[in-house]
Amino acid sequence: MAATPKTRTRAKTSDGSGAALQVEPSRSLGYMLRDCSRRFSRALEDAIRPYGIRVGQWYFLRELWAEDGLTQVDLSSRAGMRAPTTVVAIRGMVEDGLVVRKPDNKDRRKVRIFLTRKGRRYRAELLPQVLDINEAATSGFTRDEIRQFRSLVDRINDNLAGR
Repeated sequence: MAATPKTRTRAKTSDGSGAALQVEPSRSLGYMLRDCSRRFSRALEDAIRPYGIRVGQWYFLRELWAEDGLTQVDLSSRAGMRAPTTVVAIRGMVEDGLVVRKPDNKDRRKVRIFLTRKGRRYRAELLPQVLDINEAATSGFTRDEIRQFRSLVDRINDNLAGR
């Protein structure tokens, strides 16, 4: 009979009390969320690859589908990306014919990003596939469980935001 793996073990703390708990790496929240995120990313990549869209572009497209004509700074912030990453992604999206850059009408220092017809067209084709991925991921969950999960993840993000 094989032993079942322990998920928690006692470890001596610096004061020798042994009060700290160590969690098996694969059961730590960070590890589990990272693993989940990677699975979502792979499924997303598989869904958008046939359209020539890269994952790095996806997050910007999603934001522009929600509100076209964002400044480069706002787009970067909303997508949760750093400015240099945004510049590289937008450059590729311009080359791929997904977006165009235009100077802001009121403040020429700002650059606004607008979807092209091609960039807008992908919304109708790709969003249903991504919704399918989300539905597959939450198969067997109740609406309340999904709401609760979102709430918990929001709280984790809020807790870590100030660190």
